[in-house]
Amino acid sequence: MHSAFRTACAVVMLLLAATCGHALADAQGRNRGEVRMLVQRSPLAGLRYGEAAGVWDRLRLGDELELSREPDNPFDANAIRVDWRGRKLGYVPRRDNAALSWAMDRGEALRARISGLAQRSRTSHRVELEVYME
Repeated sequence: MHSAFRTACAVVMLLLAATCGHALADAQGRNRGEVRMLVQRSPLAGLRYGEAAGVWDRLRLGDELELSREPDNPFDANAIRVDWRGRKLGYVPRRDNAALSWAMDRGEALRARISGLAQRSRTSHRVELEVYME
């Protein structure tokens, strides 16, 4: 899918989610009055430069991730850093971060969690993350 089209679709989804308001609770009654809307799923970029190798054995599916904007990042003005329990894992990929950075810059509260873990080889790992709104 063309990058500009994908970005436009993501922006529309973010706007819809932001204006929908609150809805029903989940089956267990958690998050009463809120709905979780998946915004996107992406592989984590820059994994080999972060601290993932040192914490790999402690990462679990569903673990919460912290997203933080880095508008002054010298490599990408839309950069979104991804941390796990205060440790830098990497970044949302450049091809996937335009709509998310736009939303974060406008005050939207985006959340993320680990949605996939794969060890490709002894030294290569892959983390997939889901970004969502509640």
